[in-house]
Amino acid sequence: MSFSLRSVKVPPNSASLEEARSRVFDFFREACRSIPSVIDMYNLDDVVTVSRLRSTIASEIRKNSHITDPKVIDMLLFKGTEELNNVLEHAKQRHHLIGQYVVGRQGLIQDIGTKDQGISNFLKNFYTSNYF
Repeated sequence: MSFSLRSVKVPPNSASLEEARSRVFDFFREACRSIPSVIDMYNLDDVVTVSRLRSTIASEIRKNSHITDPKVIDMLLFKGTEELNNVLEHAKQRHHLIGQYVVGRQGLIQDIGTKDQGISNFLKNFYTSNYF
């Protein structure tokens, strides 16, 4: 089985912010092109759509939109490329992808709104405090 990103080498550092920005767009394009194969590989048809995964990738990239140092952008691109390689090489399991990219930080849909029902106010206050 051949993987599309396995032969990708670490590029040299970006000379300018514009070059780093174009590399980010190239990485986003490559990640979006690999989404259908990832959905097939991990059998995610029943859990997520291609557009939802594309928007998740876009939001992960937009989290770091405030960074203007090309070296930091190159480091984040390297980490993103490694993550994509791990996904494409099947180094992760299905529940890893569901937890990181499908469910994310919002929690499961069936847990929203019902999570704190039946708990006393004392326990709610205790759980929201920083005693952990």
